[in-house]
Amino acid sequence: MNPALSEIGEQMSHLTGVRAIMKDIIETLRSGEGKHFLNLSAGNPVILPEVEQLWRDCTADLLASSEYGEVVCRYGSSQGYAPLIDAVVKDFNRRYGLNLSDRNVLITPGSQSLYFYAANAFGGYATTANGETTVKKVVLPLSPDYTGYGGTALHKETLVAYRPTIEEDKAAHRFKYRPDFSQVEIDERTGCVIFSRPCNPTGNVLSDAEVHKIASLAAPYNIPVLVDSAYGTPFPALNFTEMTPVFGENILHCMSLSKAGLPGERVGIAIGDEQAIQPLESFQTNLCIHSPRYGQAIAARAIESGALAEISQNAIQPHYKHKLEILEATLDRHMPEVPWMLHRTEGGIFAWLWFPELPISDWEFYQEIKKAGVIVVPGSPFFPGLKTEWQHTKQCIRISLTATPEEIETAMKRLAEVTDRVHAQK
Repeated sequence: MNPALSEIGEQMSHLTGVRAIMKDIIETLRSGEGKHFLNLSAGNPVILPEVEQLWRDCTADLLASSEYGEVVCRYGSSQGYAPLIDAVVKDFNRRYGLNLSDRNVLITPGSQSLYFYAANAFGGYATTANGETTVKKVVLPLSPDYTGYGGTALHKETLVAYRPTIEEDKAAHRFKYRPDFSQVEIDERTGCVIFSRPCNPTGNVLSDAEVHKIASLAAPYNIPVLVDSAYGTPFPALNFTEMTPVFGENILHCMSLSKAGLPGERVGIAIGDEQAIQPLESFQTNLCIHSPRYGQAIAARAIESGALAEISQNAIQPHYKHKLEILEATLDRHMPEVPWMLHRTEGGIFAWLWFPELPISDWEFYQEIKKAGVIVVPGSPFFPGLKTEWQHTKQCIRISLTATPEEIETAMKRLAEVTDRVHAQK
């Protein structure tokens, strides 16, 4: 059977970003013919003993409770499981001095679904007051950014991203992206704004001032600004620099419990103004009725007790920070004297490398690195929505910090050898 697809069906039936590359990675691992690969491509978090035990304990508590049947054997509210919403409200009001109520929170099946709701509730084709049809843009103010945003909009012309300015410290082989506010357009043609903080793939953390600037540009047009805090504080607290969540009338603070050890249960959390939360809740009702409740129930226990925030700070964050230090030290010690730059990793579980004079494409470089028994991710999928040609998009790779310290050190040494060889051949 070969059913005819609609325009939307055609778009949504194709994999985007890293998911498309994972097919090649999986095939490489399967056909390795006994060759051992150091896999530094993974986005799956490491299963830390303390984190797994937390979720086991919360599950045991749920199983022993009288509410178990109500949680798994009945439908629930489209907004989310009430005890989880209450736990989030209490935690954030206490931690950040807010005045949230239960109407300021929405629970979704992972944060990816949340961005899908937003991109199509606020972005896409719309009718103006005078009856004209227009396209409301979904703006990514800083490119590169999370590859998953590329699959959120049902109409591909909706998504638009902007090139950053680049701060370079060539002596230290470090650099950092900054929003280029002279280029970023946020106006009446914008439906919503989305960016990650800390950023996947670069580890970039936009400053409070930069976040406030983006929100202030959007505020006159009542445009929601979604801050993707999947790696942020208070959980999983994968920020390696001081940062606090930024809240405001038009800001939706969006979280995920995936990197806090619960990716299999798909728990996303949005906190914001009720007027922005409500259409997203309705979107969710029409799409899937409500989020799965088992994950919500154990998350409520982990947040209410304070255990999740404590483990995030004392176990999850130090684990990845230690691996980052190993990666940085190994690169600094072994990389050849060719132009290379590591983005200042201020959070997350990835490192981002830029080779300004790379003589081949990022995809070809990825293939050469594979020959050395190391798998990384080419950088080009992390520029969704970018409309202009930019050589930079083909000069970067993403490296996961989920491998063991020994694997990371060995892999970086092999990467240095490949880098030297590739540049010598130009």
